[in-house]
Amino acid sequence: MAVLLLATAVLYLWKLGESGWANAFYSAAAQAGSLSWKALFFGSSDAANAITVDKTPAALWVMSLSARLFGVSAWSILVPQALMGVGSVALLYATVRRTSGPAAGLLAGAVLALTPAAALMFRFNNPDALLVLLLIAGAYCVVRALENASPRWLVLAGVTVGFGFLAKMLQAFLVLPAFGLAYLIAAPTSARRRLLHLSGALTATIVASGWYLAVVALWPADDRPYIGGSQRNSLWELAFGYNGFGRITGDEVGSVGGGGNGGWGGTGWDRLFGTEMAGGIAWLLPAAVVALAAGLWFTRHAPRTDRGRAALILWGGWFVTTAVVFSYMSGIIHAYYTIALAPAIAALVGIAGAQLWRARGNPAAAGTLSAGIGLTALTAYLLLSRHSTWLPGLAIAILVAGLLFAILVFVASRLPDAVRRLVAVGALVTVLAGTGAYTVATAATPHSGALPSAGPDTGHGMGPGGDGIVIGGAGGPVGRGGAGGGLLGTSLPGENLAALLRKDSANHTWTAATVGSNNAAGYQLGSGAPVLAVGGFNGTDPAPTLEQFQEYVRSGRIHYFLGDGMMMRGETGSDAAQRIADWVAENYPPTTVDGVTVYDLSR
Repeated sequence: MAVLLLATAVLYLWKLGESGWANAFYSAAAQAGSLSWKALFFGSSDAANAITVDKTPAALWVMSLSARLFGVSAWSILVPQALMGVGSVALLYATVRRTSGPAAGLLAGAVLALTPAAALMFRFNNPDALLVLLLIAGAYCVVRALENASPRWLVLAGVTVGFGFLAKMLQAFLVLPAFGLAYLIAAPTSARRRLLHLSGALTATIVASGWYLAVVALWPADDRPYIGGSQRNSLWELAFGYNGFGRITGDEVGSVGGGGNGGWGGTGWDRLFGTEMAGGIAWLLPAAVVALAAGLWFTRHAPRTDRGRAALILWGGWFVTTAVVFSYMSGIIHAYYTIALAPAIAALVGIAGAQLWRARGNPAAAGTLSAGIGLTALTAYLLLSRHSTWLPGLAIAILVAGLLFAILVFVASRLPDAVRRLVAVGALVTVLAGTGAYTVATAATPHSGALPSAGPDTGHGMGPGGDGIVIGGAGGPVGRGGAGGGLLGTSLPGENLAALLRKDSANHTWTAATVGSNNAAGYQLGSGAPVLAVGGFNGTDPAPTLEQFQEYVRSGRIHYFLGDGMMMRGETGSDAAQRIADWVAENYPPTTVDGVTVYDLSR
């Protein structure tokens, strides 16, 4: 395990700073949190607390505290994410080991570490890193609870999932059916006690997730920032609407997609094998399906309390529920969301791989393991063939080696011990070769902007299968100089504009205002002074209103308005940002600094 964790740390930390601010939207909020405790608590985009990010702020609490301790930098923001990755691998090993032995735990940990979507997110500053760590911690607590029907461990599982909600809202709850079903079926106590324990755990989940919503709802609205992503300044609306059931139905007021499928791709069982998502997660997805089916079949006659089958129910339920939701949800979905599948896939492959190898004398077990190896090699071949110019020859090498080792594994019980060990090592290397190569390529590629993709560099800091959006300006993934980055990217201000924004910034609440949080983030990170993100992330939040903005200007609270890079794509939501931009353009003369249109609101 020590070797595995050391290798994972190297993979996730090596040249981490090359991604710069990564997702500048969250980096700017971490900067704000390092300066203001109120901004930290609410997850504000700026230290003056105009508006929050469009998520609950648990992930920002970690980044902001790190920035307070070590200063605001790319490293202080990104290193905690990488350490969460190492912690996730360690926790997954510990969880799988308790039910299936150390070999299964090591294999599961290795698969998680070598999943491209995991390497992408554990080297990035989106909320997904904390979410995954907390959900694996929840699974560990459920496994401990199953050992002796412990209500305390089960309540602790509910608490970890509740805090997962504070990282990424309702997505955290996708594991609850699996956790509950595993305990309901396998806990070694009476049915009445099982239901009672589950009720207590559910209450703990509600309390751990709901306390923050209650505090925000009870806090006077004029004494806190506007809740970004909502149309009525409501965290409840954000949690259960735009970031909640709206993601399922596609009915997300203020979304850039505007409802229906919203341009987020077709739904269906094959969505996870689509070009953009497949590179991040699909390498061992078919093997996980085989592993779950085989595991449940071979344990069908086991006692109700069998912990091995309970583990399959836990991880299999996590896998199936999350995969179905991701495959059929009609609202906003991005390829990197698939990191939520990685722990379940890794655990299923680790558990089944170790158990089937131990049972290789049984032709059915040997045949199933052989089929899983061959299927994984074929999957890797198909995925690598989509990018034939990258590492040419690897696809066919994995396919040939996979078919060879599939045959050798089938007859492994008849081979000498030394040869059998070589076959096991060769099969393991072959199974992990495709996903491992893609993961290393992902880690070697700097990523920034709102939509990072797994895979090798294609020239814009995004892997193959990306959506073609160029993130940033002329200076790289997070460019320096020129107009704002727009809806999904960020550009830092040039030297002249940064100096202008810093000048007299102490005399104003916000040194500038601009439409959209990514635009504001770049100017704020470049100048170190608060910038008001008009309209929130999409520019479609009614914050501030035109009347509020005019009052801010009259009282001298905003110095400049930066008018370039405005992107308001939503078909629904407020038009307040557009009205503000029009009012400024009609009443103030523009100047150009470093390619950015600047309106001096103090004149």
